[in-house]
Amino acid sequence: MPSSSVPSVTLVSKSTVFPDKASNLGNLKLSVSDLPMLSCHYIQKGCLFTRPPLPIDSLIPLLKQSLSKTLSFFPPLAGRLFTDQDGYVYITCNDGGVEFHHATCPSLFIRDVIAPLDDVPEFVKNFFCFDKRVSYQGHFGPIMAVQVTEIGDGIFIGCSVNHAVTDGTSFWNFFNTFAELCRKINNNKSFERIARQPDFSRDSVLVSPAVLKVPDGGPKVTFNENEPLRERIFSFSRKSILELKAKVNDTKKELCINGNVNAVEILGKQSNDKNWMLKTAPVSNTAEISSFQSLSALLWRAVTRARKLPSSKTTTFRMAVNCRHRLNPKLDPLYFGNAIQSIPTYASAGDVTSHDLRWCAEKLNESVRAHDDETVRRFVENWEKDPRCFPLGNADGASMTMGSSPRFPMYDNDFGWGRPLAVRSGGANKFDGKISAFPGREGNGSVDLEVVLAPEAMAGIESDLEFMQYVTTY
Repeated sequence: MPSSSVPSVTLVSKSTVFPDKASNLGNLKLSVSDLPMLSCHYIQKGCLFTRPPLPIDSLIPLLKQSLSKTLSFFPPLAGRLFTDQDGYVYITCNDGGVEFHHATCPSLFIRDVIAPLDDVPEFVKNFFCFDKRVSYQGHFGPIMAVQVTEIGDGIFIGCSVNHAVTDGTSFWNFFNTFAELCRKINNNKSFERIARQPDFSRDSVLVSPAVLKVPDGGPKVTFNENEPLRERIFSFSRKSILELKAKVNDTKKELCINGNVNAVEILGKQSNDKNWMLKTAPVSNTAEISSFQSLSALLWRAVTRARKLPSSKTTTFRMAVNCRHRLNPKLDPLYFGNAIQSIPTYASAGDVTSHDLRWCAEKLNESVRAHDDETVRRFVENWEKDPRCFPLGNADGASMTMGSSPRFPMYDNDFGWGRPLAVRSGGANKFDGKISAFPGREGNGSVDLEVVLAPEAMAGIESDLEFMQYVTTY
């Protein structure tokens, strides 16, 4: 649908939703994983659904009631940020409430939102509140907002949440709980507990005595918010993911001369030189490369080729990793807050494009495997020496940042009328090279990549044969 023909999303109502029970949680200090996010936009993620079998004047009160009850289990989301006289930043769980917006755009339809071969439409950004709001602003307004947008044959439920308060694990635990309680209330089922109770402890190495000094008015985003970009969802079926993983993990037949490996045999090639002998060996002793690392390597190579970088240019592939299970002792799997660190992998553009997929995947695998308790603690120590906000972006034109995860339970959000049809994000934290990984709707290991690139780079990967052979069109 041409952007000029898309009507604007109209706000019907705006209100504040409060927890249905008063919080006794008190103040939660921001950690060394939370504080760097103060310069990032609010997280904006949401789900598209078929139209519920409820009239809208019943649906909106139901969602508000469900949200109110959910906030009682997640008091920080209804709180505010504050900085004390010593410079420490806290979440005060003061039951200040969250914003709730009801919007409508009846001329839009599900097919317009999820057209599989098109870029993500610009109007999707209008399904979210707090566009481009920086997380530091949680000192002066709500930490979260929910927007429910009616379209012609469905609804979109979008959540905008302060990134200094939650990471993806915490965000989707909230969203899943919101759906769980709505489903139970809609079915007149009683509840006193939720399936996945968040853990609000603040007793790990992530909670530090270091102080982050911020400029007057608060930190700003570290990337150009107005650069021209394209955004597209690339889907990878279970079948194509398995094929890719098998290719990356395959052993190779190598040719040896006098016992020295110096070439990789092309199957079927013959040699009359009696000094040649066949040797079958794995490429390296690296542990099995995961599906996601294989997919990341595929994208790293394609984007590097598309950018046409000088061979000597250093490229960076950053991956956000969950530190909950990497620390010793481990954090609770449902620890609430940010417990992520950004792992960079470096390689020259020439190495990325001249080596095979296995080589690139190994580099990523080595970075992830090395990120253990000792590495997490070293990250903390280094940050304490120089407390600063996270420099999100692509300042050198040769970087990529992988966020979110195909392991997040995004499609487990059944509010009472079925699973989501799609997951989409807003305009937050979008820059050239920002990639977000979602599970595919079909499940079973399928993956969707939300890829944001400069227009010329996007055109490049769309014509990249190695990359596109694994992309699935539905």
